[in-house]
Amino acid sequence: MAMYDVIIVGARCAGSPTAMLLARMGYRVLLLDRANFPSDVPRCHFIQLPGIALLQRWGLLDNIKASNCPAIPFVRFDVGPFALVSSLSSTSGNAGSYGPRRTVLDKILIDAAAHAGVEVREGFSVQELLMNGDRVTGIRGRALKGATVMEKAEIVVGADGMRSMVARAVQAPIYRSKPPRTCVYFGYWSGVPLEGCEIYMREQRVFFAFPTNDNLICIAMEWPLKEFQTFRADLEGNLLRTIALAPGLFERVRVGRREGRFMGSGDLPNFYRKPYGPGWALVGDAGYHKDPFLAQGISDAFRDAELVAEAIDVGLSGRCGLAEALSHYERQRNEETMPIYELNYQLASLDLPSTGMQQLLGALRGNQAETNRFFGIMAGTVPVPEFFIQEHIEPVIARGSQ
Repeated sequence: MAMYDVIIVGARCAGSPTAMLLARMGYRVLLLDRANFPSDVPRCHFIQLPGIALLQRWGLLDNIKASNCPAIPFVRFDVGPFALVSSLSSTSGNAGSYGPRRTVLDKILIDAAAHAGVEVREGFSVQELLMNGDRVTGIRGRALKGATVMEKAEIVVGADGMRSMVARAVQAPIYRSKPPRTCVYFGYWSGVPLEGCEIYMREQRVFFAFPTNDNLICIAMEWPLKEFQTFRADLEGNLLRTIALAPGLFERVRVGRREGRFMGSGDLPNFYRKPYGPGWALVGDAGYHKDPFLAQGISDAFRDAELVAEAIDVGLSGRCGLAEALSHYERQRNEETMPIYELNYQLASLDLPSTGMQQLLGALRGNQAETNRFFGIMAGTVPVPEFFIQEHIEPVIARGSQ
């Protein structure tokens, strides 16, 4: 039985980057996933600008570009009476955002981990955690056609999604939990002209479209969770009826062709988990999950991969205790995410903008600098408290009314 520094359970958007970063620091890392790659998951895949910046920093953005995935140079936010448009490149040093298919993105990430020296086992099911008292010491599991094996490590990281087996096994406490509000479905079309990301907000509906790999566009939409059964009963019909609320997009979709199956979910909880304990840590959706309204999931997973890798390095290298380092990781994660977590949940009500928000959106027309900052809120590049304070909002609305 080998001894590793770190075992990571789950090899997608949180697990593979965490493994890659730790291996680049010189640690012996074992990365496990029950899936074989490339493989798809029923999760949408728009990456906000902070996530793109991290891919660039890790040296992986060129791999995304080489995958026949086009850049998304702007976002158009249509609220019905009018639309706001922001150039994504105006708020970052990149040419724009990207929305690579998960079959593409996850394969790039796991290959990068392997290239960094991570031992990767695909098609491996982790059955239980090994314990010494209350401390996690490793895992027990098996490949699909293999014998059961045990592996030990200084720390086991759960990057295995919102239903994390690792989190359940250690009974990680949940806090700031909020009930799910929406269901989400998405599909792909070919032959539909689309250059940027288009977001449409209608009463009790939001839907967005963006280009992805192989000249396809992805169209995703959210409905209230109470209508989940109604929506699922006629997926294609309800998707098309929703798209018809934006005639310009609908006309383009009508001349295109739907490709592949629809994917989606009505299981979209909102919660934080305590992301560490004796011999274990959580990263990505295993530690923090929210409604996909603002499409923050992948960027958050990337950010937290850096935070937890740094904390593990600080702890294992002896610069401070591992528990202290992971406590700092939790504080950083929460400080950076809680304001947008609350805003995201508010937006997931799918209510039309309040009177005050309508005034603000109207005032942003013709004010490109503030429009870009507003889009920065949605992208995660502008802190929520920095924008939505009375001292800032009132002058913006006043200038818009002149």
